[in-house]
Amino acid sequence: MDTAAWHLADYELQGIERGAGAPLLLVHGSLCDYRFWSAQIPAFAERCRVLAPSLRRCYPEHWRGLGGGFSTGQHVADLIELIERQGEPMHVLGHSRGGNLALRLAALRPDLVRSLLLADPGGEYAPELFESVGESAPLAADERNRFRLEALRMICAGDVEAGLQLFVDTVSGAGIWQRSSARFRRMALDNAYTLVGQVEDRPTPLAREQLMVVRCPVLLLGGERSPPPFPAILRMLGQHLADARCEVLSGVSHGMNVQRPALFNRLVGEFLDSL
Repeated sequence: MDTAAWHLADYELQGIERGAGAPLLLVHGSLCDYRFWSAQIPAFAERCRVLAPSLRRCYPEHWRGLGGGFSTGQHVADLIELIERQGEPMHVLGHSRGGNLALRLAALRPDLVRSLLLADPGGEYAPELFESVGESAPLAADERNRFRLEALRMICAGDVEAGLQLFVDTVSGAGIWQRSSARFRRMALDNAYTLVGQVEDRPTPLAREQLMVVRCPVLLLGGERSPPPFPAILRMLGQHLADARCEVLSGVSHGMNVQRPALFNRLVGEFLDSL
């Protein structure tokens, strides 16, 4: 694949750029980097100019958790600057934490986003967003952060793989770490210390007023077996986003693009072709 570097005012994002046509920005989630999209980039590059950066502090940077720079606000600002420097709005696809970043990007700068594709988006949302559509709000951020703190404690104590297993199995479902490929495990190991930034991150929950700003077409993608809070978030966003449609991928959990890449790629391609 074609490695690329995108120069920002104070940082250089690194990743993959491939293909031609309308730009499609891929935003990875926790413990990941541009390699997360290895099964998507060739397929998407047949119809789009694909940009798949690693977020600040993620591999290939070797960050040990010192000096800050890993936060929701910083990552959204980096994505905004990346798009601005390219000179045209983009389709934006984000997974998990990356889906929340993509949604915040669209709420903050709707002029930069042609469409949104959110695969099991995570992150923080105001409780009333759930209550207003008859959903139970997920656990509060501090409660949900406990497993991240424990995973990070294990990593810092030298039990890195056990800490990563705790994180991945909590987010994606019991046993997922053991069934993951060697490639995925290597990627998670390379990004283990980004949990320092994630534990310290305290973004303001997204509110109704921000979601009302998002008027572009939205595709919501969920895994049939994805654990809480992802199904509730997906249903809630389906009610609050003005132009949203939803697809649930059967037989898969949170890592849907890895577990069923052909189906995931087809659904994304069909959505983009429909615009």
